[in-house]
Amino acid sequence: MKAIAYSDDKKLQSIEIPVPSPQGHELLVEIKAVAVNPVDIKVRQLVTPEPGQYKILGWDAAGIVRETGGRVTLFKPGDEVWYAGSIAKDGCFSEFHLVDERITGLKPKSLNYAESAALPLTSITAWELLFDRLHVQPESSGSLLIIGAAGGVGSILTQLAHHLTELTVIGTASRPESRDWVYQMGADHVIDHHRPFLPQLNALGIDAIDNVASLTHTDQHFKETAECLAPQGKLALIDDPQQIDITLLKQKSISLHWEFMYTRPLFNTDDMIKQHQLLNQVSELIDSNQLHTTLQQRLNPISKENIEKAFNALASGHTHGKIVLEGWLR
Repeated sequence: MKAIAYSDDKKLQSIEIPVPSPQGHELLVEIKAVAVNPVDIKVRQLVTPEPGQYKILGWDAAGIVRETGGRVTLFKPGDEVWYAGSIAKDGCFSEFHLVDERITGLKPKSLNYAESAALPLTSITAWELLFDRLHVQPESSGSLLIIGAAGGVGSILTQLAHHLTELTVIGTASRPESRDWVYQMGADHVIDHHRPFLPQLNALGIDAIDNVASLTHTDQHFKETAECLAPQGKLALIDDPQQIDITLLKQKSISLHWEFMYTRPLFNTDDMIKQHQLLNQVSELIDSNQLHTTLQQRLNPISKENIEKAFNALASGHTHGKIVLEGWLR
C-alpha cells in the first residue's frame, strides 16, 4: 500500500509498505480522507527516525472498516468511521491504517469523507476541554473566552459551547474573514487578540470571564488572561507555552487545566472508550444539523506535495477551519 512518510532527513516521501493485519481491538480502515493538524508539524520537528526507518504522520481520518481484530465488538467490515488515532502509533497518511475501536466513531451519515475528516481531532479536543477539563455542564451559564477561536479546535469548541451550554461565548480573531468565521460558528462576541482583552470585554459589558480556553500563544496572552479571569475561574490550554508565571493565578484561586486528546489512548486508560462515545455523540449532533463541518479547503489527491502544501498553509497562521486531503492516485 502507499503511504506518505519521512525519514531522518525530514523530507516527505511516497513509500510502499505491506497492508497491516488487525489484532485485538484494532480495525483495519481503508483511508478515504485525512486532515492536517499542528501536531503533524510538531512531530515532524521533534521526532527523527533511525536511518532507514520511516515515520508516518496524520491524526485525522475518515474511511471504511475492511477487517477487524478478534476482540472487536463495536464495528464490522463495511462500517464508515472517523477518528484521530493515537500519537503513540503511526498516523493515517496511508491507504490502510490500524486504529483501536475504542477511539473510533461512526462517521456522520450527512457528511462525505472529506467533510468528516476535518473533525475528529478537534472534536475530541474541544469536547474534552469543555466537559472533562473545565467541567462545564449543559445548564452552565457564565462566560467562555476562546483564544484562537478561528482555528480547528476553536471552530468546533465555539459550536459546542453555543449549542450545548448556556455560556456566553467570546472568541478572539483579528482578520475580517476570521471574525466572520467565528461569528458563523456561533460566538456571541468577537474581540481582537492583538489588542488588550479587558478593555474590549468591558466595552461589551463584561467585567470578568468565568472560563478561558487558550488554544494558541498562551505565553503571549497569559498575563492579560489572568487579569480578565474572574475569581475562582478556570483556564484550560492545549498549546506548549515556553514560559508562564502560574503565580499570577494564585490570588484569584484560578484553576489551570491541560487538555491533550491523546492522553487516553497513550496511557490506555480505563475510560478510553469515552472517545468512541463522544465521537458518536458529535456524529449525531451533525446529523441533526446542530453542528457543522469546519472544512475550509480540500486538496486532491493525498500526496507528499499536497501534504507539504497543507503544512505550509497551516504554519502561516492565516488559515481558519481545516484543510483536508482526499483520494489516492492509482
